[in-house]
Amino acid sequence: MRFAGSRASGPQRRLAGRRSAGPRSAGPRFGRLRNRGPLTKGAAALLALALLSIGGWALYDWLRPDRTCASGVNRRGGECVGVTDGGFSFAGNLDEVSARIKAENDSAARAPHVSLAIMIPMTAAEPFEQRKVLSEVQGMYLAQYRANHRSNDQTPKIRLLLANPGRDHTYWPEVSDDLARRAATKENLRAVVAFNVSVRATQQAIARLTNERHIPVVGGAVTAGDIGNSAAHPDAYKGFVRVLPTTRDQAAALKYFNEDKGMDPKRSLVVEDLRQDDNYTVTLKRAFHELTKGAPRAPEQYRSPADFSKEGSTSNDFHQMVNTICNSPARDIYFAGRPVQLRQFINELGTRACTDKQYRVVSGYAASTLSSDEKLNWDALRGGVSVEYASVAHPDAWTSPNAPATGGSKAAYEQLSDLAAEAAHKPVGPVGRVELTDSRAVTTHDAAWTAITAIRNNSRNGSGAVPSLDQVRNAWLRLHGADKVEGASGWICLDNYGNPYDKAVPVVRLDPRTRSVAFVGHAWPEGGKPPAEDCTARGD
Repeated sequence: MRFAGSRASGPQRRLAGRRSAGPRSAGPRFGRLRNRGPLTKGAAALLALALLSIGGWALYDWLRPDRTCASGVNRRGGECVGVTDGGFSFAGNLDEVSARIKAENDSAARAPHVSLAIMIPMTAAEPFEQRKVLSEVQGMYLAQYRANHRSNDQTPKIRLLLANPGRDHTYWPEVSDDLARRAATKENLRAVVAFNVSVRATQQAIARLTNERHIPVVGGAVTAGDIGNSAAHPDAYKGFVRVLPTTRDQAAALKYFNEDKGMDPKRSLVVEDLRQDDNYTVTLKRAFHELTKGAPRAPEQYRSPADFSKEGSTSNDFHQMVNTICNSPARDIYFAGRPVQLRQFINELGTRACTDKQYRVVSGYAASTLSSDEKLNWDALRGGVSVEYASVAHPDAWTSPNAPATGGSKAAYEQLSDLAAEAAHKPVGPVGRVELTDSRAVTTHDAAWTAITAIRNNSRNGSGAVPSLDQVRNAWLRLHGADKVEGASGWICLDNYGNPYDKAVPVVRLDPRTRSVAFVGHAWPEGGKPPAEDCTARGD
């Protein structure tokens, strides 16, 4: 792995940082022993042992491996973990965007400013996960650049911090506490934005930041309904809001969408992961159970590895499962699982014996990384298998002639798409090619823009003054109706619990002809698009 901006690694960097002003002794100097007789053999041995000990520790301190990757970033478990302002790059494919973030941060620091942080694992092993991380960081950067250069000189300026809790979120407590400390420094951290996976570690980190450290949090690709506030638990995470529909809202939107297509629950089947430590799959399968009431068969089940980004042996399970599915009346399969396992299932379904039967596989937002998974067998989708999922955004959702008149706008999407097109070169970039089809960059942009909107709404009467953490938390309550956030993914209208009300859900399909994602249509959790210019939640 290549790290941008690092001078040397391990012992070499530590040695390079030593000062060399004159000779260096091995330890403290001892004055000449005066008015003493000759040392006894025992005393001489003890003195020699002490000198060796002191010298040995000095030598060890000189030569030991340096575990510092950069300021605020330490080497743990074979990867660099911590918080950076872009002066350090966590991965080779993040070099360009990290450099642009650093430059933007240095410029913003010369004016009244606040900082936002994106906290996601940034040292992914799989190529499609690396692509996802890049898209998410690019989306955050584009929001930062837009705020600092395309907002009529509004203040405060925005800095961006990159926080890596480790590949398996192992170091989330230390990284969360480091971020919280920065709220009381000149960095003025005012929100942590864009967690990207609904798992227990994410839930714990959000709880630590909001309830214990009082830091506002905007969830990015966090859709599990049990990570968030609700009427039943209004203060579960004080100061937490999200920009994406929950798994339950996604399922509700799919239900209304499918009813229009004449979908029959009696021809449906749920395939579900049994692991209970994954909030996304647990809440998604619960929602799919509600959606498929009346299904003739119990769900088909499997258990993914503890690290669901690994393949494990689940392909074997799916190989056997497909034979059972062939003998069932199911035609619509609702898959409650992660992208790696979904890809394995699709590949197995493509080699089924019952090739005369057509299958439609439906899943949730996590499927957005499938199109960039090099191990997906696109030929499986040419043999009577289609894959649809609830997405967040698609280039055709708001730009086509038949786009809805409410719930989102062409102008809001094009603000981001135009900026993304400019990001290949200066002054915006270069940050690498920005992919908007998979919706990951759109999600983090909208999450950051929601935080920026709340922060600047508090600064309008203060000449760009930096708002307090409490002011930012309280500002969430105003982001609806006329003060909604015009997101690139559609309107973001927060209800009293910090959830987006009736947020548009683009339904998309994997297209084997283009090996990309095709837009199918809009779905709505409440059954229809919101009234013109109003997206305020209805009363209980």
